Amino acid sequence: MRHIGFAFLGVGLALLLGCHAKSGRVLGKEPQGEARTAALVQGGESPAKVTLTGELVEKCPTAGCWFRLKDDTGIIKVDTKAAGFVVVNVPLGARVTVGGKVAWDGEETIVQATGLRY
Repeated sequence: MRHIGFAFLGVGLALLLGCHAKSGRVLGKEPQGEARTAALVQGGESPAKVTLTGELVEKCPTAGCWFRLKDDTGIIKVDTKAAGFVVVNVPLGARVTVGGKVAWDGEETIVQATGLRY
């Protein structure tokens, strides 16, 4: 009888840990891509798809269709238009993780977002 109790405890613990969802809200698709810093992306040392984590420090004041992400290495612009979501309701100062593709806006290296978690 004791072994059955341990078995149920083990199964319950496995279900609890295995079904744990990531915290936060997701806009667009769950961020995917190799983790990089703003400086590496701007320096051209990154794959086409990247993930960056940092603080949302500025955003489009009218539509929320772009924002600037600051990490320990610098600040990079993130465009959300093509992803079909906006960051109007994401507060300034929020910690965000964004996934997307490296692109250029004139001379500026940017990330075209595919998804964001905050």
